[in-house]
Amino acid sequence: MQTLFITGTGTDVGKTVASAIVTEALGADYWKPVQAGLIGRTDSHWVQSMLTNTTSKVHPEAYKLDMAASPHIAARAEGKYITLERIVEAFSAMDSGNTLVIEGAGGLLVPLNDQHFVIDLIEALNARVILVSRNYLGSINHSLLTASVCRTHGLDVLGWIFNDRYLDYSQEIAEWSGYPVIGAIPPAKEINKDFILQQATLIRPALNELL
Repeated sequence: MQTLFITGTGTDVGKTVASAIVTEALGADYWKPVQAGLIGRTDSHWVQSMLTNTTSKVHPEAYKLDMAASPHIAARAEGKYITLERIVEAFSAMDSGNTLVIEGAGGLLVPLNDQHFVIDLIEALNARVILVSRNYLGSINHSLLTASVCRTHGLDVLGWIFNDRYLDYSQEIAEWSGYPVIGAIPPAKEINKDFILQQATLIRPALNELL
C-alpha cells in the first residue's frame, strides 16, 4: 500500500483541504489517525463530504479527542495516552490495496505523547511526505525550518503544496528547500466539491509524475 503523509508548517495552513484534493486526484483512501477537536464535523467527515469519486474510503480515526489542542494535551485532559503502537496497529489492519493519504496533526514536531512527535509517526509508517505551506508573513522561515527537519531525518519528501497567494515566493521556497512544487491552491470564497475536483484535476499530472 503506497502511503502519503500530509503534514504542514504549522496549524491552520490548509492540510485538510490539501488532503481532500490529493485524495480526490488519486482516488486514494484517507485517514486522520489523531483528531483533536470535535466541535462540529471532524476532518474525516469533511473530507468525505468533498469527494466525488467512488473509489476512496475514509478510514476511522485511531484517536478522537474533544479538546482542540496539541494531541498530547487533549489526550491528557481525557485521561488517555496516545501510542504509536496503536496507530501502527490500526494502519496494519487496513485491508485496502489502495493508495492511502494520511493527514497529520499540526506540523512535524507536534507532540503525540511525552516521547513521540508527528515525525516519529511518519517514520513508523514509512510514509512519503507532502508538505503544506500557507503563504503568510513568516512562512518562508517556517517552511525552510520544516524542510530542514525533513532532511535531517531523511524523510522521503514528494514536494510542496502551497495555499493562498500572499506574495509570489513559492518557487523560491522550493529552490531553497530542494523540494519541488506539486501545486498551489488559490484563495476561494467557498470550498466545495466542485472546487476540490477542479484542483484535483490540476494537481493530478504533477502527483502522477512524482509518484
